[in-house]
Amino acid sequence: MENPPHNDLSALRDPAPMLERFLHQWGGREDLWIFGYASLIWRPDFDFAELRRARVHGWHRALKMWSRINRGTPECPGLVFALLSGGSCHGVVYRVPRHEVPDVVARLWLREMVTAVYDPRSLRCNTDKGPVQALAFTLSRRSPSFTGELSETRYRQIFSSACGCYGTTHDYARQTLESLHRHGISDPRLARLLKLSQAGIASDGPQA
Repeated sequence: MENPPHNDLSALRDPAPMLERFLHQWGGREDLWIFGYASLIWRPDFDFAELRRARVHGWHRALKMWSRINRGTPECPGLVFALLSGGSCHGVVYRVPRHEVPDVVARLWLREMVTAVYDPRSLRCNTDKGPVQALAFTLSRRSPSFTGELSETRYRQIFSSACGCYGTTHDYARQTLESLHRHGISDPRLARLLKLSQAGIASDGPQA
């Protein structure tokens, strides 16, 4: 979860009706799958009955969401990943037993949806045991938290300086790449971005 741009309180949305709407659509008749594409891979913070590698078509992982609390500050914004439309994305899906879903989703909303910056969606995820429908947190390009295109120079600057209450943007991106590798998933774009940014980090070092 991340806040919208500094002082832009008009960007806040109420997460409560979004949670109520999601639970109503889910209906309570079956287990729930949740798609993880970044920190949910290496820190899900909930129990699950099954984990599978998965691929979503029509959406891709992108380090293009401003972070002014967790991985940066209002004065020095950092970045977190978003699931943006277009392309495809490899990640993992977790199966949460039906009776645990209301509690798990409520806690997930507190983590990801404090300001309701994401658009929760049910996406088709292909796994080696067949497709499943999974809850995924996507970001609109119309959101004020969407960065737009960033230059390699800007990424280097952010990696070398942005740090929030949960640590640096660089460590967040590195942990995501390492967790993907542990699941046998490659992300050449992220690997290249981290490699290009090493020079800036080596010269400047992370700063709070």
